[in-house]
Amino acid sequence: MTKSAEEKKMQTQLRNFAFNELDNILNYWGKNSIDNINGGFVGRIDNMQNIDFKASKGLILNARILWTFSAAYKILKRPELLNIAERAYNYILNNFSDIENGGYYWMLNNIGKPENTKKQIYAQAFVIYGFSEYFSINQNKECYSSTIAILDLIEKYAFDGDKNGYFEAFTLDWKEETADLRLSAKDMNEKKTMNTHLHVLEAYTNFYKVFKDNKLKSKILNLLDIFNEKIVNFNDKHFDLFFNEDWERKSDIISFGHDIEGSWLLYEAAEIVGSEKYVEKQKVIAVDMAYEVAKAINKDGGLEHDKERNGNSDGEFEWWAQAESIVGFVNAYQLSGDIKFLNAAVNMKSFIENYFIDKKFGEWYYRIDANYRPILHYDKVGFWKCPYHNARMCIELIKRLEE
Repeated sequence: MTKSAEEKKMQTQLRNFAFNELDNILNYWGKNSIDNINGGFVGRIDNMQNIDFKASKGLILNARILWTFSAAYKILKRPELLNIAERAYNYILNNFSDIENGGYYWMLNNIGKPENTKKQIYAQAFVIYGFSEYFSINQNKECYSSTIAILDLIEKYAFDGDKNGYFEAFTLDWKEETADLRLSAKDMNEKKTMNTHLHVLEAYTNFYKVFKDNKLKSKILNLLDIFNEKIVNFNDKHFDLFFNEDWERKSDIISFGHDIEGSWLLYEAAEIVGSEKYVEKQKVIAVDMAYEVAKAINKDGGLEHDKERNGNSDGEFEWWAQAESIVGFVNAYQLSGDIKFLNAAVNMKSFIENYFIDKKFGEWYYRIDANYRPILHYDKVGFWKCPYHNARMCIELIKRLEE
């Protein structure tokens, strides 16, 4: 693709932004998130920079810290990044791991003891995501065998051999969870979700980079089939979000952030397993979904969070959706050559710089309101507020826009 001077300029802007923000994000987490009192990482820091040493510690946050610092070390080769990745790996293995039943606890208390022991498949997948990235930088044999073990447990218990797909949650001893399957209070209590399938796909794809196994490849291709046949709504090119056991749709919400995140993750999966047929199919879907998400960008370059189909949104914005949008739009630009997507990514960069980056304490705000003011009761560090989305955006831009 022949690039104009304007395209080259915009790509340079994005690449410089990525390097600057990666430093901002890594420095913040390196300086503030390590728990030198209780071990591991702190469970919560608020927007006034108050550390809550009594906060619970979530598996998702810890697995995402592991992935982030492993992936950043691969690019930057800074010893302190490797040290934090090692700390995260050891804490997950020593504290979150269920030695008796296998798998990893959903939540620990502040001193690292099990507090919520359910096995949420979304979180188990993030352990694979983090472990596989950590293995890629140091070839740790224990890490490799632990990744195989959790992969086998997901396939043994969570895979639906009758109707396809993966169930949401299980009890401590891998019995069917019947009371509360949800990741959070805002989710529907359904047996199958887009979100879990997306992150199982993401995790399996990352592991496949270092474990070129034909069975794993077939699982990745099956997940792509599930998205193409069950989850992508081809009437409007958005994901459907919640389903019952029989894959009947139970929600009419559009999540723009998940749409654009999924658009590039699905294409990446097809590309990494090397299936030309799937690459072509996912290329079309990635570009189509990016066009639809672009319609939800406002005049200042921001992406609204979600809305009901044929309804209105609350006008608020979350940090992770903006970060994933930049990657998704750059991906769509690279696949299609349409400069509209590159413009959208650059405008999103400006929106982030103007409204999301905390220029006093560092890192990004979790959520801003319709007037672009930070909603301060959301965490700066917390169960869901992590360094993974925005650091990954930086890493993807650095890799994709190499000089």
